[in-house]
Formats: sequence, structure tokens, C-alpha cells
Amino acid sequence: MKLLHTSDWHLGRAFHRVNMLGAQAEFIGHLVTTVREREVDAVVVSGDVYDRAVPPLAAVELFDDALHRLAALGVPTVMISGNHDSARRLGVGAGLIGRAGIHLRTEPSACGIPVVLTDAHGEVAFYGLPYLEPALVKDEFEVDKAGHEAVLGAAMDRVRADLATRARGTRSVVLAHAFVTGGQASDSERDITVGGVAAVPAGIFDGVDYVALGHLHGCQTLTERVRYSGSPLAYSFSEAGHRKSMWLIDLAADGAVTAERVDCPVPRPLARLRGTLDDLLADPGLSRHEDAWVEATLTDAVRPADPMARLSERFPHTLSLVFAPERAPDDPRASYARRLAGRSDQQIAQDFVAHVRGAGPDEREAAVLREAFDAVRADAAVREVVR
Repeated sequence: MKLLHTSDWHLGRAFHRVNMLGAQAEFIGHLVTTVREREVDAVVVSGDVYDRAVPPLAAVELFDDALHRLAALGVPTVMISGNHDSARRLGVGAGLIGRAGIHLRTEPSACGIPVVLTDAHGEVAFYGLPYLEPALVKDEFEVDKAGHEAVLGAAMDRVRADLATRARGTRSVVLAHAFVTGGQASDSERDITVGGVAAVPAGIFDGVDYVALGHLHGCQTLTERVRYSGSPLAYSFSEAGHRKSMWLIDLAADGAVTAERVDCPVPRPLARLRGTLDDLLADPGLSRHEDAWVEATLTDAVRPADPMARLSERFPHTLSLVFAPERAPDDPRASYARRLAGRSDQQIAQDFVAHVRGAGPDEREAAVLREAFDAVRADAAVREVVR
């Protein structure tokens, strides 16, 4: 069975104020063409279909168009909700849409109920594990600790239990939206840390033939059977080095996996430039970036006059301007943002306690801070669900 694995469309998202709907529509067209020309048997979409819980109408219309075009091909599609989606909204009409071969899996309680497709070699069971917010699903999975590993492990127990009841030789595919250990993050993914831990081990998926992951925006191979497709478009300059693609997976009769990357259309290349303003304007080696979307980091000791206007004369698609004079991080003149770069909310809060009190929090106090951050994030997730 030939599968096309994609995720993280983020329909409705902009790139530094640039409307990406046209590029997203071009990707959908490319997806449909790939399904038709490569004779794909099933499409799997591993979450973050939309960029936010209440997407703009234009994004909903594009999603509707994608569903109609996929259904018209007669190729089954299995799709889960991600942490950016409203699971309840995405799942509206799932039963009816399923009759057209588009299978939406947004309910945590249905993790162990597969979509079963058949090819010449027998059945393939597709299990959809939508994004599982630990604080919201711990009761459903009867786990004591509201953590990613606990709830995802319980969901996979249901998958393996169902698989054990099926005919010998039944192949299996799991769709999941999670941060798996070994994956490389970028700046455009929403933090899902719970209790100071975001990642789950890849071994949690043992026992299935292929795991189609979503959440991280870079295409990655964690094992031959566990892969991220990444987002089809870049949504931050941290993705400037990404090759945006989908996975074309050939699932053999014995469950063996063969994978091929299928490149996605690039609306415009990205470039991250760094140096003094005069150097960036004069360097002939930067000519190749004049048509790119540009993030310029200026290292001038003193902020130059009209930097954006001057940069835009040479690089008309400059979208981001950062000032970072060459100073040590502990230099009192270093920017606040630079001093905080790479630090988590928990670390920033603990540093604040140390600054105010003269000593950092002890283990009990650190736990209180961690629980507070988890509660705020869980509350935000609840608010998105009920909006």
C-alpha cells in the first residue's frame, strides 16, 4: 500500500505579515497532483490542519476545497487534529464526511478504533491519535500523572490491544501529533511542555509498522518506521535550512517500509543575513538573496539610520530586522530579548525569583511554578475548545 504522509498545513497562517493562503492553495494542488500521478492508495494528515482553533473563513474554504478534491480522486484520507486545531470543530460532520472516504479522527476515546483499508495483500489498520493534551485526557485514559508519555502510552496500549484481535498479518499505521525524543524543533511550533517535559520516547510506538508524526516542522527520520513529514511551507526563519516535503511510504505485504521524499513547492526562498548594515548592502556574495524573504540581523555597535528602508532597496522582500550588536550575553547593554534567548518560561521565572530574593527557588517552589505554568497552558487549551 502506497501512503502519502503530510502534516502541519497551518491553513490561515501568515509569514511575518505575508498572507500565505495562495502558497497554501498551491500546496494543496501539488498534493492532489501527487496523489493522482504517483497512484497513492491513502493520504495521512497528522494534525495542525489549521493554524488556530477558530480559523478565518478563507482557510476553511481552502480546507473544504482540499476535501472535495481528495474525495473526487477516490483515495481514502485519514486525518487527525493537532494542538493548533480545535478538535471539536475539525471533527464536526466526521461521520458524514467519512462516507466520502475522508476519515477525521479527533476524539481521544476513539484511539483504539482504526480505519481499516484493504489492498491485494490484506488489511491495513490506521489508528488516529489526535493531539492529547494531558490535563484534558488523563481521566479518559485513567492515568495518575497528567504527562505526555503517560497519556500517549495509554493510547498506544489501546492500539496494540485492538491490533491483537485482528487477523495475523494485519499491517498497522499510527498517526500521532506529539514531540518525540530525537526530533529537532523550530521557532514556529507552539510549546507543549507539561511538567517540564515535552518529549516522549520513540519506543512508545513499538508494535506498529509505520508511525506518521506531526507537530515538528522539519522533515525528519527518527527510525525507519517513525517519521515526521514536517510542514509543507516554512513558517519561521528558523526553517530557512529546511527542505519542505512529504513522505511517500510504500508499505510492503510483510510491513516493511520504503520511504521517498516528495518536495513541496517553494513560494520564495528564505535567507538569514547577519553583519553590519554597510556590509550587507555592499557584499556582492549576497546577490543571490535579493529575491528571497530576508531576515537581517544587524551587528552595528550603534543603530544605523533608516535601516529597513536602506535594506529594502537591495533586498525588497526584507521581512524581519533584528539588532544584535556584538556584545557578551552578560553585558548590561545586551538586549532583554537576547538575555532571554533559549530560556524556557520556567527558567525565566526561577531567574526572577533569584533576582528578587537573592536565591533561586528550592525543589518545592520550583514544582509550584511548574504546576502554575501547566495550569495556565491547560486553561488556554480548554478555552480554545469551548470557544
